[in-house]
Amino acid sequence: MKSIDVPLMAVTAMPFGGEPSAAELDAIEREMPLIVAEIDLLDAQITVLDRTPSELDERRLRRAAARALAARTALANRPFLGLSGGAA
Repeated sequence: MKSIDVPLMAVTAMPFGGEPSAAELDAIEREMPLIVAEIDLLDAQITVLDRTPSELDERRLRRAAARALAARTALANRPFLGLSGGAA
């Protein structure tokens, strides 16, 4: 019987310096409207988690979902400037 062991490779090619790079900070800044919209949606969902949603709660959920969808659409339609050096 043969062993199926797979040799483990290093997860990161470069050592981690502890701070995000400028490219990573730019990516976070680009995605910030979506992050905020998803946090608002999650907040609205948590609010109605343990009770029956009122009409106001349902409106808040719909609006938060619409804002999150609009933010996702805007992010997807934004031109990507790419990273130099072949990094993904």
